[in-house]
Amino acid sequence: MLRLIHGTNFDFIKHWKTAVAVTAAFIVVGMGMLVVHKERTGSAINWNVEFVGGTFMQLKFAKPTDAGAIRQAVDASGYQAEVAQFGDKTEYTIRAGAAGRQATTLSADSTASQISRALHAKFGDTSQVKVLRSEYIGPRVGAELQRNASIAILISFLVTLIYLAIRFEWRFGLAAVLATAHDLVATLAFIAMLRIEVSLTVVAAILTVIGYSLNDTIIIFDRTRENLKKTRKDSLYNVLNRSINETLPRSILTHATTSAATLALLLFAGEIIRPFAWVMLFGIVTGTFSSIYVAGALLVWIEKKWPRTSSTDIRPTSSQGKAGKPPARPTPAGAGSR
Repeated sequence: MLRLIHGTNFDFIKHWKTAVAVTAAFIVVGMGMLVVHKERTGSAINWNVEFVGGTFMQLKFAKPTDAGAIRQAVDASGYQAEVAQFGDKTEYTIRAGAAGRQATTLSADSTASQISRALHAKFGDTSQVKVLRSEYIGPRVGAELQRNASIAILISFLVTLIYLAIRFEWRFGLAAVLATAHDLVATLAFIAMLRIEVSLTVVAAILTVIGYSLNDTIIIFDRTRENLKKTRKDSLYNVLNRSINETLPRSILTHATTSAATLALLLFAGEIIRPFAWVMLFGIVTGTFSSIYVAGALLVWIEKKWPRTSSTDIRPTSSQGKAGKPPARPTPAGAGSR
């Protein structure tokens, strides 16, 4: 496969305006969906019970049943829930929280009553489904932890910018961080469009997407830096295109294998893992997209806005002439009078 895609010469950067229009439209629609969800449910994000608190119920069935069937009954009652087997195949636990509002002890009692009615309607009376216990649970992730997580992400962006500025130069670092921020916003837009329930597992997927995209960007930038040193006469535009084409075999193989594993999770892992798989699958797409069309285009724009002028830079300076040749040395006095 490596030989089949070897030696490509696609002009990726050429289509950056179309790419910007597409991703901008996608993000605008996603942000609009957040506003719509806020108006309809009172919460822009579909937070899991881990974030807003909710109701804990322990159930005992007369005969073995399936977690998916229990989840369908809970969903029909209007609540988002985590259903897990507890002990043998006749006992299950439910963690449910009403979307769009903060759970309280009073709302937890109401939630338990509605879920119980939905379960009895589907599986039978109390002889078939017994509620062994029902209680209110507080959110695992409070406002302080959410704030700390946001601060941690910002600090990671700053550290990344500093690292890339030292490893490469500040232009590369700025382009990479802005491209990663694009991935974060695009992923939030995707979550809003599909109304994915945001749990700690989904947060882990978002952080994984950020690292995945940044790694892809750094690989392209590292090859760009090497090629800039080799071909000082060429423009950054051409060198960046060549670098993307040279890393294309590696990118295709990496993204294909990662997508296959994620797709398997999406199709066969069940409801609990499915939100994680959706976010990861989208992250692979948007991470690849941003590494080429966002980070690359930003790097070219930054170079045009703030061109290098130092003699120690990895590209030729303006004093080297249009052809990239070093300026001619001055002729010593008297050398032409012989």
